[in-house]
Amino acid sequence: MSVKKLLVIAALLAVALTCASCGGGGEARKTSLDNEIEEASYAYGMDVAASMLRSGFELDVASFIQGFRDTLEGNTPLLTEAEKMQIMQDFATKMREKQMAEAETAAVTNLAEGTAFLEANKTAEGVKTTDSGLQYIVLEEGKGASPSPSSRVKVHYTGTLIDGTKFDSSYDRGAPAEFPVQGVIPAWTEALQLMKVGGKVKIFAPPELAYRDRGAPPVIGPNATLIFEIELVDIVE
Repeated sequence: MSVKKLLVIAALLAVALTCASCGGGGEARKTSLDNEIEEASYAYGMDVAASMLRSGFELDVASFIQGFRDTLEGNTPLLTEAEKMQIMQDFATKMREKQMAEAETAAVTNLAEGTAFLEANKTAEGVKTTDSGLQYIVLEEGKGASPSPSSRVKVHYTGTLIDGTKFDSSYDRGAPAEFPVQGVIPAWTEALQLMKVGGKVKIFAPPELAYRDRGAPPVIGPNATLIFEIELVDIVE
């Protein structure tokens, strides 16, 4: 049996044990983890549940627990093997179609909201717009060299959506990020070459200079306009 299958089984077992009361088992919810197996089982359960939540997967916990226990304990199942496979296939197809429809709607909405935002923002104090459509404000002038397309840089940054939702921050992690200038989204590649070491800018990236219509799930939706505050810490030769 593959490691992947073993991890899935461990995760499902964790769900079964920690949610037994949902299936009528009457067992109390655990409030502590007493050994390595319990800790690992709970961790995998958390991971699977988080993945389901991110993907919008709908799960009836009581039915899940009954299916799990009937199979584990050798009880007569409510579905044949053929019915099980067909139901899983049909449900997966339905979920994909739902996600695609939601993504298409979000893409249209995000594009309209982002366009309106950028149109209003371009006349804000201090905002400059490049030929590509990138908008930026110089927060602090640097005094060092500017990166070239082939440079590798060290930066601190915070990224937000236009509604203020923060989706990433090197400051929160406590260490600057390091990457090649051409190894990031187009908005960053362009902005970094406008900066000098020690400088700080705030950029407003339209979707065509960011993640386009694919987005970067689960936080960055399709056609999202993004805002970054970037501090160029150093050029790493």
